[in-house]
Amino acid sequence: MKHWRIYTALVWLVLACAETRADTDTFAINGFTEAVEIVPDLNKAVAFYLQVSGWEVVDRSPVDANLKTLWNLPKAATFKQVVLANPGEDRGYLRLIEISNVEQRRIRSNTQAWDTGGIFDLNVRVRDMAQKSVQLQALGWQSDTAPLSFEFGPFEVTEWIVKSADGVGFALIERIKPTLEGWPHLKEFSRIFNSTQVVKDINVSLAFYREVLGFKSYLEHRGASKSAAPNVLGLPHNIATEIERSVYILHPEGLNEGSVELLQFHGATGKDVSALARPPNIGIVTLRFPVSNLPALIDKLKAHHVDLQARTTMTLAPYGKVDVIAIKSPDNTWLEFYQSRTEYLNGTETK
Repeated sequence: MKHWRIYTALVWLVLACAETRADTDTFAINGFTEAVEIVPDLNKAVAFYLQVSGWEVVDRSPVDANLKTLWNLPKAATFKQVVLANPGEDRGYLRLIEISNVEQRRIRSNTQAWDTGGIFDLNVRVRDMAQKSVQLQALGWQSDTAPLSFEFGPFEVTEWIVKSADGVGFALIERIKPTLEGWPHLKEFSRIFNSTQVVKDINVSLAFYREVLGFKSYLEHRGASKSAAPNVLGLPHNIATEIERSVYILHPEGLNEGSVELLQFHGATGKDVSALARPPNIGIVTLRFPVSNLPALIDKLKAHHVDLQARTTMTLAPYGKVDVIAIKSPDNTWLEFYQSRTEYLNGTETK
């Protein structure tokens, strides 16, 4: 009986240790809370966005010097930043950063929709597409198409993909039917809720987001245009019915909120700008995702041979002090994951 009790106690100890190990191996990523755009002139960029978006400035604090470590920048680099948000929202931010004393190039200027590499666009909702398209064109933004209305599953929408001179793309989406609900703060632009990457191999990208990061599908679609007509991606009308597109919207919980959209053109090829798709180059350089148990995520990345570009601790308003890592996707898209330093020190990290 005594030996049986010892054996039972050992079994429970092993199970308890296994459970603890499982807990420490678990991480949870949330949808991205912000996109980061590097701009050549901060004051000009802020003035533009305030004029057209209805957003407000939520932070102007100095950039933490440790950003140089995260982005592998020279000591001489200097920064200015502003964080913009749709009033009433605590996510979907746009962080604008101006960097001096570094060499910079534009990431996605002079590109077509089917050119791979970098972050293709940021998605926002708008209330009045007709008014907004006239306003943006008057301010110098351009598109390959006019705003187009179409049916998308149970929805009727008007969409317009428009781009700045710096190659920054926005997909503006106006819901026509049914009436949009659950967006009480939408006035001009909504918060940023989705972001697209044009990829070379959809299967490789899917494996990265699903198997490494644990994302789930919100939407999956493959198909070509139904008629030889204008399309939001600017394909020539005569081949739009022949060029299939694979589209997947992915999120850690399968939501369309801080989600990543992967897009591959099958049969339309162009240049690849992925070598430029990183700081300090001009354009949308990264999405930032909050994560719990950052060391467990790092272990998972290492197990799948994903190299960390950098790791540091820095103050990142409005989140406070955070531990943050940077990695690259299979298409060299720069992605960052952060965790509150307070959460880390309170013992949620055990490794």
